[in-house]
Amino acid sequence: MGKEQLELYEKIKSMQEQITQLHADYWQQYSNLGTWQFWVIFLLLFIAPLVTLYFLIDRRNMFLLGFYGFNIHVWFGYIDTWGYKQGYWGYPYQLVPFLPGNLSLDAALIPIAFMLVYQWTLKHNKNFYLYTTALSLFLSFIFKPILTLHHLFELHKGTNFFHLFISYCGIFLFSKIITNVFIKMQEK
Repeated sequence: MGKEQLELYEKIKSMQEQITQLHADYWQQYSNLGTWQFWVIFLLLFIAPLVTLYFLIDRRNMFLLGFYGFNIHVWFGYIDTWGYKQGYWGYPYQLVPFLPGNLSLDAALIPIAFMLVYQWTLKHNKNFYLYTTALSLFLSFIFKPILTLHHLFELHKGTNFFHLFISYCGIFLFSKIITNVFIKMQEK
């Protein structure tokens, strides 16, 4: 590694450490266990979906649903982190200060909501694409505006709820394609 590259790398590393510390300080002041926002995020957006999934998941299709949900989690987490780091949206209150994005949404509520819709469409032989599009509409134009109203989610740089809808649709489509590819591979 050349001297100029090393200096730039060290500068990035140092700034990242400062940003991480700033996030921790912000969390301690405004988003800690003593705030109502923390408990809403922890109990309603993180714990409640996990408990719901435990009781509602179809155990016969658990691996299929889990694989699909994990796909949603991974791609949603990547998109959410990218948008957060680019400054397109933000979360003034977070469950933990050291992870970008929103752990409750990325790892619990959103993947579980998509998993349960997928499960329902399988069980009732309904159109997966229609119902997951409906879920995407709900999340984009009802759920996220409610979070915004309570300052649990903020949009920036001209980003709007339609952009979120397109992201949700892209994520569920990509996750379904990957799931279908694995199903086909398993059958062969």
